[in-house]
Amino acid sequence: MSQQQVDNSKRTWLIASGCAGAVGGVAVAVPFVSTFQPSERARAAGASVEVDISALKPGEKLVVEWRGKPVWIIKRTQEQLAALPKIDPLLADPQSLRKPDEMTPEYARNGFRSIKPEILVAVGICTHLGCSPSDRFTPGAQPSLPDDWAGGFLCPCHGSTFDMAGRVFKNKPAPDNLAVPPHMYLSETRLLIGEDKKA
Repeated sequence: MSQQQVDNSKRTWLIASGCAGAVGGVAVAVPFVSTFQPSERARAAGASVEVDISALKPGEKLVVEWRGKPVWIIKRTQEQLAALPKIDPLLADPQSLRKPDEMTPEYARNGFRSIKPEILVAVGICTHLGCSPSDRFTPGAQPSLPDDWAGGFLCPCHGSTFDMAGRVFKNKPAPDNLAVPPHMYLSETRLLIGEDKKA
């Protein structure tokens, strides 16, 4: 056997070993890198959720899940925004002063209950018994709603009603406004639900 045949054999063996090592390295690295992404359990426990709202049009609602709860992101129309201050006298807590730290972050303690007037971010769970209210965005008389309804939400289980800022009307079973989760804008069209402190 010549020296050249031995060198070729060694070269082939080294290449094959190197390839096998590289494949093994990738096989180990992929699961390791994936551990940096939040697991389903972590998301349920409260990992933040990033949402693209660029396609959301006025009058539309987007629903995402955070901590196992539905979070509504609603782009309100100018008409819906204009109606909010007019119904303050009909609401149980128009300024969101009850349980402020628990239900409404400081940056949402305003008449719109939001950072940007047109975008409402709220947990879509009634504060009475945990049902999910239905959209009743169309103003005017409707079944189970007053004739001067300005638009909002109706909880079909026990009749609690909320306005387009998630504020509960007086004399309803729900004791509090819909909760506003911690959130912040990463850009004009990207929201982060579950976190509101910039690093």
